[in-house]
Formats: sequence, structure tokens, C-alpha cells
Amino acid sequence: MRFELIDSVKFTERKICNRCILPETSAGIWLNSDGICSVCLDFDKNKELEEGQKLHETDLVNLLNRYRGKGQYDVLAMCSGGKDSTSALYYMVKKYKMKVLAFTFDNGFETEEALRNVKMATDKLGCDFLYYKTDYMKNMYSNILKSESKAVICHPCSIWYINLSYETAAKYNIPLIVAGWTKGQSNKQEVMSKCGCNVNQPEFKKMSDASQDFFDKFLVKNEQYKNFPRTMAEVLKRAKKKHKSLVISPHWFLPTKTDEYVKTIQTELGWNFPKLSYPGKSTNCTLNFISVHNSMKYFGYTHYHVEMSKMIRNGLISREDALNDLEIKFDYNLLNGIAKKLDYQFEKEIKP
Repeated sequence: MRFELIDSVKFTERKICNRCILPETSAGIWLNSDGICSVCLDFDKNKELEEGQKLHETDLVNLLNRYRGKGQYDVLAMCSGGKDSTSALYYMVKKYKMKVLAFTFDNGFETEEALRNVKMATDKLGCDFLYYKTDYMKNMYSNILKSESKAVICHPCSIWYINLSYETAAKYNIPLIVAGWTKGQSNKQEVMSKCGCNVNQPEFKKMSDASQDFFDKFLVKNEQYKNFPRTMAEVLKRAKKKHKSLVISPHWFLPTKTDEYVKTIQTELGWNFPKLSYPGKSTNCTLNFISVHNSMKYFGYTHYHVEMSKMIRNGLISREDALNDLEIKFDYNLLNGIAKKLDYQFEKEIKP
């Protein structure tokens, strides 16, 4: 049986912003007569304020020095094996000489390529490495698919792994948690809360509402998840009371371009791009393909479109490169191979 190429909504045929790559939606994103979206227009209005809030490397150094030497480890480095988290790990160990515990959380869908990148990096950097694998989230993922919920699978997963990271940092008394989040993944909130989508932004509103609707129906019926936090805000509230760790990413502070740090980790750590990924030149778990498919189906774009649009506005990536990286190049054969683990199957196939 042959399956057609994923094409839920042809993104390039949608009415999208002439400056970034966000589509006009019923969720509050609109285009003016020049084809510029409301998010870009708001960005221009607040550009001067944004410039005044920019972070610099001196801010990072001061922050690291404040927390250095407090215990066995200075930093818990969340490392997925992707270019951004691997380079963040590299910076902490080589450039800033922090005592690092590398931490990889596997939801059961991590790729061998990603894990190989993590193993090579931690071996060559000589830092301690903690690998955590669990099927804890499997029932939740499966229910999202079987209930045909519009919830973005990455949302509950992000809540889970951030909460897990805080708990791990607390266990080892580590004051700083370092992630590989880019400037496209940050927002105007305090540094500690820059670990998730700002659900108040119009770009994320419908996605967030769908996730909360899923939680409303699912969590009350499943004892397994009785203590699962419903929002990232709840994770942060718990962390402030209990864990006391600060979450940062060196990429928020450094001017280094992606191509530059990719070359560094390739040369020094033997890092490699995965053969197939979404977006292009990224590293995500295989469940990400399903999350992308569903986001395109239900919303017409993904959170990656939001992140890359922000990077376009800040001159960190070209619009052409973003559109190329976001082109969908996977099919239903791949989706069904992944979904089989969740006892689910997508039905779409080529008609004769």
C-alpha cells in the first residue's frame, strides 16, 4: 500500500505574511493592505522597547558567576542531541568552564541519531551524563490521537519535560538549568519563564485553548496523571516554591549564528544532522512528525512557523530559508510507523 505525501493544507497556497511566514487566521492574525501581518506590525511598534531589553554575553557571564560553585554541579544541561542544545552544552563546558550534568529525557520516541550525538558530545566533553527514559507520557499521546483532539502533542510533552528538569535539578541541588532554546523560542517574560510558548500571544491562542480543552477532559479521568501540571505557568509556580532553579539559554545572550556553532560542534564533537527531520536542519523526537501533521491539519501552521517568523523579524534567518526548512517532506508511511507504538493508524492513502 502506498501513502501520499503529507499535504494537509498547502502552506504556500495560504495567504501568508509578505514579511514573515505567519498565515492569516481566525485566531487573531490578520494581514494589512500591504500583506504584512498584525504580529509584524506589533513588533515594529515595540521594536524600540525590544532593543532595550536585549540580552548580552556580559549578562550571561554575570549570571553564571553568581551561581558557580554552589554544589557538585553548577548546571543541568538539557540535551536532546540537536544542534542548539549540543552547542549550549559545549558552551557551558568549554567556554564558561561550568560543572555540568548533561540530562537527556527520552519520551520513548527519541531517535538513535539524536542519542548518538548526545553520547559523543558528553564523551568528548568529559561531563557527567544522566539518561532518563520513560513510557509515562505514552497513554496521553495515544489519547490525543484516538480522541481526535486538536491538542498540540508538543504542549503536554514540553510541560512534562520542563517539570522533570526542575525535579532533577532539585534532586541534585543544581541552581541553573540550561536549554538550547533560540531567540525564536524566547519571549518577553522573565528569564525564568522563558521555557514555553506565551499562550497570550495570538499565534498560540487556539493551540493553547485546544490543549487546555484536552486536559479538562483527560486529566480528571486518568489517575496516572493526577499530579500532572496543566500549564507551563503551573510548572513555574511549583518551581518557585520548591525547586528554586533558574532556566536560561546561552543562545539568548550570544550573537553567534547557527551556522557558526554547528561548524564548531561538527568539528570538535563529531555532531551530525539527522537524515530526516522537521523543520529541516533540526533534531526532534519522531513524535514531532505527528504533532506537525496535526498542527497543519487543525491550524494551518505549527509553532515552528511562529518561532521562525520571530527569527525573520530579528534578522536571524531569511524568509526563503525558513520556508525551505518548513517544507513538509515526510509521508504517511512514516507517520504510521510512529503511530503504531500508540495503537493508532492514519488512514490517508493514494487513490488509484
